[in-house]
Amino acid sequence: MKLIATAALALGLLAPAYAQNWTFAVSGDSRNCGDVVMPVIAAKVRADKADFYWHLGDFRALYDFDQDMLAARHGKLTISDYQAQAWQDFTDQQLAPFGDTPVFLVMGNHELIGKTRPDAIAQFADWFDSPVIRAQRLADNPSDHAVKTYYHWRQKNVDFISVDNASADEFDKAQLTWFEATLKKAEQDPAIRTVVVGMHDALPDSVTAGHSMNESPISTETGHRVYNDLLQFRSRSGKEVQVLASHSHFVLEQPYATSCRKPEEVLSGWIVGTAGAVRYRLPAVHSSTLLAQTDVYGYLLATVTPEGHITFKFNEVPEVDVLPTSVTRYGNDLIHACFAGNKSDYVPNGPTCPK
Repeated sequence: MKLIATAALALGLLAPAYAQNWTFAVSGDSRNCGDVVMPVIAAKVRADKADFYWHLGDFRALYDFDQDMLAARHGKLTISDYQAQAWQDFTDQQLAPFGDTPVFLVMGNHELIGKTRPDAIAQFADWFDSPVIRAQRLADNPSDHAVKTYYHWRQKNVDFISVDNASADEFDKAQLTWFEATLKKAEQDPAIRTVVVGMHDALPDSVTAGHSMNESPISTETGHRVYNDLLQFRSRSGKEVQVLASHSHFVLEQPYATSCRKPEEVLSGWIVGTAGAVRYRLPAVHSSTLLAQTDVYGYLLATVTPEGHITFKFNEVPEVDVLPTSVTRYGNDLIHACFAGNKSDYVPNGPTCPK
């Protein structure tokens, strides 16, 4: 009954009491050292009393061993055993620490290395078809019983839209049709004040264009369409729009504020790929007045006002906060290597402005 009531409240079927601010948390990319970092994020998110945590994809590396899994097994891990255990490891070591705090999942490109979307749906059905998501899907269309890797849910006066751009062929026609219908309903509903879109790859032409939906022609074209859909939604409705992504392994504010766009064409948002993955270098061009930081782990804590306005604060996870159980499981050497190392020289290129 509690789950049904929670789902109904999220859908606005029960009278919501949100006279006060409330919070949610978000980050992504927890491969490599995520088994060390994510339990700390979970503990902090629970201490923050956040309503939920949104994971923006890349649960495990899959193309190679994650350092944390290898350390926990003292270096004795075959490729076949790793492939068979990686997602269950993510569930046990990274999702379980959230306890009864709801977690929403987004597909990342690493979820499709040697695996498929049906594989992900089968493995993570409890998340992709949670009571809240299922109730919203059936409220939108009582005949829609198909579990998908994209979905949305309404919480208080915010519509959270979770999209799947984990492969070069997305967004496909079915997802675009669904997205635009969902956005239209949010525009027409006076109870919805804000739309937050969560995804793995950033939309095209951000300051991290070289590591985003610009990476394929289909993604570039359909990503532009979604970006323009959101601009038009904001212009027509006057409602707030936030776009959250990960994929690039650092935290960066306002990734769409580039010299290619007029100020009125900039969508607000963040890139936050800081949940354990190997850390990248910051793009050469980014705002010096906004937060842009690498070689850190952590998450965004979003505060939502009763009017639906959202502000974000990056909460860092330092090495000193690693849980004693993680030190016992992985050893001090791996813990320190995750924080002092786990770095890459990769620098995402910025956008190429049209002439």
